[in-house]
Amino acid sequence: MSDQDRQVRSVEDLDLQRYLGLWYEIGRLPLRFEDDGARDVTAEYSLRDDGTVQVDNRCIDAEGEPTQALGQAEPDEDHAGRLRVSFLPEGLRWIPFTRADYWVLHIDEGYRHALVGTPDRKHLWLLAREPHIDAEAEREFLAEAREQGYDLTHWIRPQQSGARVTDEQLSHGAAE
Repeated sequence: MSDQDRQVRSVEDLDLQRYLGLWYEIGRLPLRFEDDGARDVTAEYSLRDDGTVQVDNRCIDAEGEPTQALGQAEPDEDHAGRLRVSFLPEGLRWIPFTRADYWVLHIDEGYRHALVGTPDRKHLWLLAREPHIDAEAEREFLAEAREQGYDLTHWIRPQQSGARVTDEQLSHGAAE
């Protein structure tokens, strides 16, 4: 059976409370809505009062401008490692078929590294709690991605300085 014939698998148990918080993007497959040259990419997850998760993605884009994308994720009650995410403006999130599958494919016991992807294998992210990851952990997580049939030919490793895009930078529109 080829890798493409296998089903993509999310983790069976995900402690959402432990998953919440700040993650640094270590690598990703190309995205139409994120510059290939984006740097200092972060994702921060926080629980909202309604039980959904706020997704706050920030980076410095290829032109050196700070950018932010706010989204909302709904946990799948039947599969702990799966979420449905929308980045539409809040007033438009009711529109059907505007949520994307966001599956946690692999996470370490300490919740320090996570591999997240879409079941169609078009999108994939390697996230870490620190701006850098050791080579052995990266190899392990990327091996899992390949085992699940992801093509990493165009894998992007964004520059991570450890800096985070601040609210002040967003309001002024310029990176420091």
